[in-house]
Amino acid sequence: MRPEILFPLFADVSQLSGIGPRYAKLIEKAAGPQIVDLLWHLPSGMVDRRFSPTVADAPDGMIATLTVTTMRHEPGRGRAPYRVICADETGEIELVYFHAKGDWLEKLLPHGQKRVISGKVERFRGKAQMPHPDHVVPLEEADSVRIVEPTHPSTDGLHQRTIRKAIEGALARVPVLDEWINATLVQARGWPAWDAAVKAVHHPQNRLEMEPDSLPRQRLAYDEILANQLALALVRARMKKQKGRIIKGDGRLRDTILKNLPFSLTGAQRTALSEIEGDMAAPNRMLRLLQGDVGSGKTLVALVTMANAIECGAQAALMAPTEILARQHFATIEPLARAVGIRCEILTGRDKGKTRSTILGRIAEGTAQIVVGTHALFQEEVEFRDLAVAVIDEQHRFGVHQRMVLGQKGQGVDILVMTATPIPRTLVMTAYGDLDVSRLTEKPPGRQPIDTRVVSNDRLMDVIDGIARRMDAGAKVYWVCPLVEESEVLDVAAAEERASTLRERFGDRVGLIHGRMKGPEKDKMMASFKEGSVDLLVATTVIEVGVDVPDATVMVIEHAERFGLAQLHQLRGRIGRGDKASTCLLVYAAPLSETGRARLSVMRDSEDGFRIAEEDLKLRGAGEVLGTRQSGLPTFRMADAAAHNDLFEVARDDARLLLNQDPELEGARGKAVRTLLYLFERDAAVRYLRGA
Repeated sequence: MRPEILFPLFADVSQLSGIGPRYAKLIEKAAGPQIVDLLWHLPSGMVDRRFSPTVADAPDGMIATLTVTTMRHEPGRGRAPYRVICADETGEIELVYFHAKGDWLEKLLPHGQKRVISGKVERFRGKAQMPHPDHVVPLEEADSVRIVEPTHPSTDGLHQRTIRKAIEGALARVPVLDEWINATLVQARGWPAWDAAVKAVHHPQNRLEMEPDSLPRQRLAYDEILANQLALALVRARMKKQKGRIIKGDGRLRDTILKNLPFSLTGAQRTALSEIEGDMAAPNRMLRLLQGDVGSGKTLVALVTMANAIECGAQAALMAPTEILARQHFATIEPLARAVGIRCEILTGRDKGKTRSTILGRIAEGTAQIVVGTHALFQEEVEFRDLAVAVIDEQHRFGVHQRMVLGQKGQGVDILVMTATPIPRTLVMTAYGDLDVSRLTEKPPGRQPIDTRVVSNDRLMDVIDGIARRMDAGAKVYWVCPLVEESEVLDVAAAEERASTLRERFGDRVGLIHGRMKGPEKDKMMASFKEGSVDLLVATTVIEVGVDVPDATVMVIEHAERFGLAQLHQLRGRIGRGDKASTCLLVYAAPLSETGRARLSVMRDSEDGFRIAEEDLKLRGAGEVLGTRQSGLPTFRMADAAAHNDLFEVARDDARLLLNQDPELEGARGKAVRTLLYLFERDAAVRYLRGA
């Protein structure tokens, strides 16, 4: 169904002239497998070859373009390099080649002929040298060298000249396409046409033209954002088209749950429940995101939401991304549900054989009224008697299509998505543009602020002495180990090493938990920490979300400068969950980068997850804002969520207006927009138009 005009862009990179199978593999690694990927492979730097001094004036370490005459060839013996001695009227320069063929060099640099050479000049023992010049051309081709030349992210074995050649080949295939942006907006912003913008971003004349706010880059960013917002709006339109059901219970279970609580709901919880219950009572399907700061009481809101469905004789499901989080939810929900007569079940990948069959039977017959689980709930064999509401926690670990799959487990299932990771407004639009949003911004009454301190790691012994005093006073302590790199193996090694050194001081009071442990091992260790003999738990970021130990009042985060702000905030949220004063120590290794200092300063000064999320976006960019690149968040190649912040809202409004006016995208602009969706590979969204 892709428009024929785009076929040349979606061919394999090996179809470009001069790009054989070996280079095609390297280009695929650096940019992607298709020619269109090269269009989105933006320059990361530039080389200005317009500087043309004499040999005598060419500075050491700088790129220079020189006009010289070939004086003589000096082939190397053994491992010695091949040298070509060239000169101008001011002096000589040696062109140095390793592993070069003499006959090829003699053709390239014939004796007595003038050549224009360009590359980095180096001074060695008073002599000027240019190892492996980037360009060597006859005098009449000098204009092809004296240019500003962009450089692109590459990979081992892929020379800049090769990737540049491939990009020029891709640009030669760029078609002129009908305009898909509202003409008024194009004019107001001064944006070029799409084809002109693509060519311009690959031919910058100065560093300002490489910045995200340059007009061609803004234009392409808006194209990508608009494709994203249209895709989400089409998903939303399709889900809203599917017949919903009115869920309006009599309140008997909800009222009893709330009456049994030892505290009152916060104002934010009451507002969120009112919005959710309003959605459920409407004939359309609910599609709502519940954003809650750490410890703001999302799980309770989820339980009350699910109880509404159960009052109507239906079932509810709560899905979490990890087993540890699913079991944490079950441990919180089950006693409250049981007290009012609601039957809960938990289903994870750990359940096998007869146990699994029994649970599946209860879900199918409806005696399991609330089902808590991991992605195991997606599986075909899981059949509900009457699923009315699905709650999906930590949605950024899942994609849009996964929430649609769970929504198809019943008739007109209402969807409530929850996240404990406060997400900047911009990213809410990119990942959850198809959802309405509720926010929990208050903590339950009685919780004290967390005292956050920044400590250099040369005071580690003072930190250990301090936690010894707190442990003697009955405190439970988390010690989170450094994120060595994006490697579970190395992170585990760091945690094991720290646990070993702390055991020398505290013995069996020290426990260890990490992501490579089996489920039952993790459960046993968490139980020992929560209620048993373990008072100091050394951990990797496996404890980041969902772990609830009210007696844990101290958190040490080692090498805190290596973590993202949102992740630090999540980790800190594991303490301060009771009514006791809590302390978080951010231990860093000097020297701190400017970003590292800013990050720790924000953490020390604020507990507001929403403010922290916005700062994180500014400091690190969208791709990393949740600690790691998560599958549910779209990755942008043209757009920068921080730099193009204002464009997201414009694109969302534009997408909704366009679909209101032309729901099937059949008008002139609508057809152009279909091309845009294919161009940015949002093919699935176009399929929704056809009802596929």
